[in-house]
Amino acid sequence: MTPTQLRAFAATVRFGSVKAAAADLSVSEAAISMHIAHLRKELGDKLFTRAANGLAFTPGGLRLASRAAEMLGLQERTIIEVSQAGSGRRLLRVAASSLFAEYAAPGLIELFASRADDLNIELSVHNPNKFGSLLLTRTVDVAIGPRPGIIDDSMTCTLFLNYQMLAVVGAGHPLAGVRVTPAELREQTWLLGPSAVGGVGIVPSVLRRLNVPEHNQRIFQSHAAAVEEAKHGKGVALGMSFAVSKDLADGDLRQLDGAFLRARGSWHILALPDRDAPPAAAELRRFVTTPRATQAMLRGAGVTAGRFRPAIHVTLWS
Repeated sequence: MTPTQLRAFAATVRFGSVKAAAADLSVSEAAISMHIAHLRKELGDKLFTRAANGLAFTPGGLRLASRAAEMLGLQERTIIEVSQAGSGRRLLRVAASSLFAEYAAPGLIELFASRADDLNIELSVHNPNKFGSLLLTRTVDVAIGPRPGIIDDSMTCTLFLNYQMLAVVGAGHPLAGVRVTPAELREQTWLLGPSAVGGVGIVPSVLRRLNVPEHNQRIFQSHAAAVEEAKHGKGVALGMSFAVSKDLADGDLRQLDGAFLRARGSWHILALPDRDAPPAAAELRRFVTTPRATQAMLRGAGVTAGRFRPAIHVTLWS
């Protein structure tokens, strides 16, 4: 068995189809089928058959499914630990939603990393729907963002921060200072950050609630860039309350009024049990709930409109 074959089988199990597994791994369906065929031949087991409602796994297929993630995770952990042993440093891999990565991650990670001289932190940005698979395959050590719709029973999920988003416009916008209706908002140009894509989290929920058509949505490389456009009267933006408070106080932005615009979200940290995760992951899970961490997230540097990546190492922005 090779890691590539196990990875193909694990993805097929996770998504319930060869097609979805191929899409997730960015390979062809034929490649997935070939890897699974090699496993079937080597193990002498069909592993699964296609059924009307998906895939039906054999007892051997179920056993391999449970072992595949462990084997792949062990391989990844081993590579990292060998590298760390050679360099004398530890690595913590953090997956985050785009909203958290932009506004809260810089302050949190800067403070957390300052507590240990031997710790490197690698941040990658993902759709929260992929948090579970990223953790189970040991691609990352912790994941932070909105609570995914489905969480594996083997994971811990801890709520650590509630926040509010405000609908804002520039001071000279026609809707500034007037009470707006949902119908009026649907006709506006909405200036949005990356979190509007993917369907999970507070921004997509606001757009769905108001039924904002896609042709009225403009997606920017960062949420800060979208808010900056709103300052110039280009449309409606959704801003984190703690991030736009100064612009509201200075009169550069005006908050739109309406009960249907009240949007509250929360951030959670997901991780495997402490026995299955590196010590730094457990440390971060405990640290993120402390008052010091909260202050760091709310008062951190964040990003500017012209620099959408946080001031830490980012490996993936998707």
